[in-house]
Amino acid sequence: MAEGRLAGRYAIVTGGGSGIGKATAELFASEGATVVIGDLERSQGADVARSLGGAFIATDVREAKSVEKLVAETCNKYGRLDVMYNNAGICLGASLINTPEEMYLNTIAVDLNGVFWGLKYAGSAMVKQRGGAIVNTASVAGLIGSPGLSAYNAAKGGVVLLTKNASLEFASAGVRVNCVCPGVVDTPLIAPFLSAGEGMRKVLERTHPLGRLAQPIDVAKAVLFLASDDAAFITGHALTVDGGITAGLSGVVNSV
Repeated sequence: MAEGRLAGRYAIVTGGGSGIGKATAELFASEGATVVIGDLERSQGADVARSLGGAFIATDVREAKSVEKLVAETCNKYGRLDVMYNNAGICLGASLINTPEEMYLNTIAVDLNGVFWGLKYAGSAMVKQRGGAIVNTASVAGLIGSPGLSAYNAAKGGVVLLTKNASLEFASAGVRVNCVCPGVVDTPLIAPFLSAGEGMRKVLERTHPLGRLAQPIDVAKAVLFLASDDAAFITGHALTVDGGITAGLSGVVNSV
């Protein structure tokens, strides 16, 4: 049997075709897990799964039945589900007043409802087997306001509270539920915000006291920790991976 913190375990990663999801799927596999990628048919999810010796199941997290199928097929194929990483997400920006109905509803459908369905169906399977770990992708935008991202704020704030609620409901069955709250991560998701030029990248980098954007592996390592036995007594926690954004008002005091 492969050695590693997830040796012999079966994990689902939604949105595993790129960005944080891809980095996490690769890290899970390197730690001994068999990984199932749940992503849109048009994504690179199938290629990622193939490279890891795992499986790909076309999934649209906006649809409850699609997520139910993802979990059911994984459990049928492998006999159990040990880790569920609800990661699939989108980030569309507009001021609250200028947010179109379609943008708002789609953001909520992917970023919040998708996590809800993942919690519902993975949680059901894990409660029955009396064990498992669920990690959700929230955001610092679920902890503090972000002008121009009202729909995203609403969705990610909901993910943080869903995480806490599910952790309480599932705890007696030995199922842990946590979330990660990244700052700005250098993935294709933020490409629209960087299209303004290199100046925008520098602005985003300065937002983080550590002076850089997160890389996908920075978040993946935090997810691995929460999914592994290293976090066996941690549940209901929102772990910031934000380069210091939520620590306070950087720039008010002199830096060393």
